[in-house]
Amino acid sequence: MKTKKVTIHTLQQMKEQGEKITMLTAYDATFALLLDESQIDVLLIGDSLGMVVQGHATTLPVTLDEMIYHCRAVARGTRRAHIVGDMPFMSYQASIADAIDNAGRLIKEGGAHAVKLEGGAQHAELVQKLVAAGIPVMGHIGLTPQSVHQMGGFKIQGREDGAAEKLLEDALTLQAAGAYSIVLEGIPTSIAKTISEALAIPTIGIGAGPNCDGQVLVIYDMLGMNDGFKPRFVRTYEQLSTRIRTAVDSYSADVKSGAFPSEQESFFMDKASRPKTANATVSAIALAGGCGPGPLDAKDAKDAKDAKNPAGEDGAMYSSVDKD
Repeated sequence: MKTKKVTIHTLQQMKEQGEKITMLTAYDATFALLLDESQIDVLLIGDSLGMVVQGHATTLPVTLDEMIYHCRAVARGTRRAHIVGDMPFMSYQASIADAIDNAGRLIKEGGAHAVKLEGGAQHAELVQKLVAAGIPVMGHIGLTPQSVHQMGGFKIQGREDGAAEKLLEDALTLQAAGAYSIVLEGIPTSIAKTISEALAIPTIGIGAGPNCDGQVLVIYDMLGMNDGFKPRFVRTYEQLSTRIRTAVDSYSADVKSGAFPSEQESFFMDKASRPKTANATVSAIALAGGCGPGPLDAKDAKDAKDAKNPAGEDGAMYSSVDKD
């Protein structure tokens, strides 16, 4: 198992040695830990979370604060993988100064190792300044989801006259500006091959064919968690939507029937400290001349509190071994 941290230099070495780069999206610590343990090279906190986590129709509503929140969660679950945070819509388009501040927040507050931004040559100056500020930049050209309205939908790019040449120009310009890698999304295989061969830096494909230096998918798509979304470029390696529903149905049935929780899944008091039965308690009260519970003195109050929480305030009962 590889334990050395993946950096931008690692990815460059992989490109030079012909080793394919694996990249998946992650949005929380649990998935990050699983993917990191599975030796995925790059974890992308994508603004795709707006669609697969938040339920929006596009990535446009995602805010910078939300991206920072999810970056932080992924960073907590990651030890080896390279972490890339998406710059959300309008966090870098308004001005270079704002873009540098916002990218800095993804690194400083979110724990990302690099940022990804969509667009080509028009962002060359921004890329230069980010890199000069010590912020590694991954580019993203082709089908750029933040431009969905301008493109008229999520459509394959590069088929129009001159479009292939423009994509190559954008890629070369981003490389010259200092980008360490570029995502190629939703473009014909032949164009992705030409760009990948022309660049010295790694390309990561999604819907761009097999000739890129690496591949990325949205983790929920790859695991088959959305039955209604099966685009051509996604290979589904599991059908978790079915398996999750089956597991939830079983849980619900067990709760309804009383089969869950069982004795093995329950906690018990020590025999010596078990309270008296209800009948014994009533008899004791009668013998004492009382007709029911009265005001508690300080000691009674403490005893009652201890009886309700025998493990103490820290809830240690959940980590102790039952003696019954």
